Amino acid sequence: MDLRLLRAYVTVARLRNFGAAAAELSTSQPALTKQIQVLERRVGAVLFDRGRHGARLTPAGELLLLDALELLERSEAFDRRADQVASGAEGSLAIGFGLSGIELAPRAVAVFRSRWPGVTVSLEDLPSAVQFERLLTGGLQIGFVRLPVPAGLEHHRLRRDRLSLAVPAAQRVPRDLAGWIDARPLVRLTPARGPGLTAQIDSLYAELGCRPQVLQESGDLQTVLALVAAGVGPAVVPSTAERIAPPEVRLVPLPGRAATWWTGVAWSIRTPLTERFVKAAAEVARAARTEPRTGHG
Repeated sequence: MDLRLLRAYVTVARLRNFGAAAAELSTSQPALTKQIQVLERRVGAVLFDRGRHGARLTPAGELLLLDALELLERSEAFDRRADQVASGAEGSLAIGFGLSGIELAPRAVAVFRSRWPGVTVSLEDLPSAVQFERLLTGGLQIGFVRLPVPAGLEHHRLRRDRLSLAVPAAQRVPRDLAGWIDARPLVRLTPARGPGLTAQIDSLYAELGCRPQVLQESGDLQTVLALVAAGVGPAVVPSTAERIAPPEVRLVPLPGRAATWWTGVAWSIRTPLTERFVKAAAEVARAARTEPRTGHG
């Protein structure tokens, strides 16, 4: 159904005068008359009786008016909703995060939700490699990842992370950390859970010339830190884990060029929603850099 014809119909019905309706619709009276005639042919019924007292709805016109009003209302509601979606005030974001975003991602989501409550946000814990794949195929809109990103993705740097040695708070370690951890049994995160972190740690071991043994693995970083706190053994973890580490654990930064890397947010398609979320994530990252450390190192 042509919404222009319905709009003409309801306007004449409301004003009961073709001349007044034509003026409101910014058209000529003959053009408006033709529109009503086209609509009457389509519905197969006369909609108005025209006389000295203006235009009055026929019984058929009365019966169809509510339907016309409903269709126009739904059309206007669709236009309003489309404007909201196009402007980024409504919609949905699927966001991934891994170890690189374990702290920043939830905080960025909280800030974003406070500003854009009409947007649905889902958050999924995924390794960076899986996030890259889903970002490229449309399964995710935003990813908190380890940089660099593959071709086809844009990114914004958030902060630099580095590897640290997690030890019991009372544990004393020498200055020669590389020599101290060489051949020492360590707790570690399961490689499949954090392949990027594992590769980073292996690169650092190669640079430092040490070969620690694997004492125990866990698929969860918090469990790794809990094992360290219990005295099972030290572990090499990202420095950002400091904020989720128990008080019984302290983190000692490790030396070496391979000990540091950049983390950030990545996306495939730039939209008002992704731009607003990236802005929120950048604000959270800046605030995190100025917060006093509450860690144990």
